[in-house]
Amino acid sequence: MTLLEGKIALVTGAGRGIGRSVALLLAREGARVVINDIGCEVDGIGYDEAIADAVVDEITQAGGKAVASHHDIATAEGARSAVQTAIDAYSGLDILVNSAGVVRDRTLVKMEEAAWDSVVTGILKGTFLCIQAAARQMVVQARGGRIVSMTGLPGYLGGFGQANLAAACAGVHGLTRTASIELQKHRITVNAVAPLAKTRMTEALPVLEGFDNVTSEHVAPVVLMLCSDLCGERTGHVVAVAGARVHSLRFVESAGKFKDESAGVFTAEEVDEYWQAIMKV
Repeated sequence: MTLLEGKIALVTGAGRGIGRSVALLLAREGARVVINDIGCEVDGIGYDEAIADAVVDEITQAGGKAVASHHDIATAEGARSAVQTAIDAYSGLDILVNSAGVVRDRTLVKMEEAAWDSVVTGILKGTFLCIQAAARQMVVQARGGRIVSMTGLPGYLGGFGQANLAAACAGVHGLTRTASIELQKHRITVNAVAPLAKTRMTEALPVLEGFDNVTSEHVAPVVLMLCSDLCGERTGHVVAVAGARVHSLRFVESAGKFKDESAGVFTAEEVDEYWQAIMKV
């Protein structure tokens, strides 16, 4: 038996890149898949239904089951409609994979408000709206569910010219943690994946120059595991994938420095003096 036999999955941003690789693998593992993609360019501009339709054709020609959703999940109506597509086609939803996103790199002092809004809306708001719409359906169904969202290294490390992307990715981390806490009682696991893969959104990054072994195909099996019963009750985690390396990402709290005297109030000079002790993990 395949890992996702009988399951119903919605994958956003499934027309190309990591989303496409994930959708193809979920379908091969028995899931009925909704392929959501508006077919825009990497900066979020444009619309082409053929992008999602091509992945649907690829899945169905291979013997799988898939339908297209051309809704813009960065709007509440679009997110609800994408979930409704799964309900109309397959009578429910068991899995949500948030893989849609845009990039508009620009240094902080030169970034226009529109570039900030498009990236934060496309990634963070879209992820929130889809999680909300999917969770409402999963709660009603009362059979649990799996939610996996894409985040990224800029949310943890920052990235030159990527203030918008870094903020959105960090937001997805916080959203994942909160959703995992709130939805655990409904047997819905919520995890995130931070991929480093060469796609049309990242191929221009200097860090990936010369590296052909960091692909979206490396990322898809990790997402599959988190979408399947293999995941068990694991929830609230961020799994990073960079080619052959799989590791975890988390915010770490240092032991810090305590002050007993003067009611525990540090002076600015003392913060400077004890800086190394405060920062040491």
